[in-house]
Amino acid sequence: MNRTPLYEVHKSLNAKFTEFGGWEMPLQYSSIVKEHLAVRESAGLFDLSHMGEIDVKGNGAKELVQKLTTNDVNRLSDGQVQYTLLCNENGGIVDDIVIYRHDGDDFTLVVNAANIEKDFTWIKKHNSLGADVIDDSENTTLIALQGPKSIDILNPFVSELDAADISFFRFVVDEVAGIPAAISRTGYTGEIGFELYVKADSAEDLWNVLYPAVIEAGGLPGGLGARDTLRLEAGLRLYGMDMDDDTTPFEAGLSRFVKLDQGDFIGRDALLVQKEKGDLNKKLVGFQMLDRAVARCGNDVFQNGDHIGKVTSGAPSPSLKCNIGFASISPIVGKSIAIEIRGKKHPATIVKVPFI
Repeated sequence: MNRTPLYEVHKSLNAKFTEFGGWEMPLQYSSIVKEHLAVRESAGLFDLSHMGEIDVKGNGAKELVQKLTTNDVNRLSDGQVQYTLLCNENGGIVDDIVIYRHDGDDFTLVVNAANIEKDFTWIKKHNSLGADVIDDSENTTLIALQGPKSIDILNPFVSELDAADISFFRFVVDEVAGIPAAISRTGYTGEIGFELYVKADSAEDLWNVLYPAVIEAGGLPGGLGARDTLRLEAGLRLYGMDMDDDTTPFEAGLSRFVKLDQGDFIGRDALLVQKEKGDLNKKLVGFQMLDRAVARCGNDVFQNGDHIGKVTSGAPSPSLKCNIGFASISPIVGKSIAIEIRGKKHPATIVKVPFI
């Protein structure tokens, strides 16, 4: 099983570990609820070094990225970040990724941990234009600082900028406490926050600088448990649960990231047909439980006694103090549903996302 460069740091903080995408990652340090609320109220520090970073650059790089992704890379300026999707020929989602445009034909694709090898192979397979495709995941550490106090925490460690000046889905290359870093502002929590990309051998130095400042500000280190509840409240999908190779962007509720008029890309023909027909076999919806039951991935969903789908994500919401989730269901009429949990059907209602 893979371990990040911060594994020993997590052990020293008495983290409870779990397997995720082939990686041994901290699930929690104190409690999921405490870590979750720390991010909502102050700040949280996360090790996301299991994520993958694939560089695509040189002649043909922009054309290759445009061919692979559903969004429009031509809209990206240098220093800008874009959320997008890799799709297969049937329109199914190979992965959801973010693209960083550095300078002209120099891009970094940040991919999900479990999909690094899969995505790298997919990109190389379609690289008919001769672009340079490099998997730099092993050499890169990603630390996320999230929460309303993240700007105040980060600013003393950056010399050339005010962190507040970094716009949403933008990034800059600077230093954090003297450590060269790419500093981006995207986030997976619904809060103000930053992602700090540094060389793997600088991981402990960066963590050890930020960790005391986070604690002093009333924040906590956060594990995958809090990361999951935070992203769920924010209405953000998780690959492998809320979407996969057999789910199209339209079925996952991600149509705004599909630009059918940007030119040809892999999966465009299938997605165009699905959009023109307008009849989805399934769709992802948010729900809230109406009792104290907690729905989890795989629970069956019913309406009027008919089986209509399954829960893809579900958890208690520490902020809302109720139980929420996503479900992939067939098109239905009305908002009332029932979710079967341990043999008993519990009432729920479909709600708009984000939940907060």
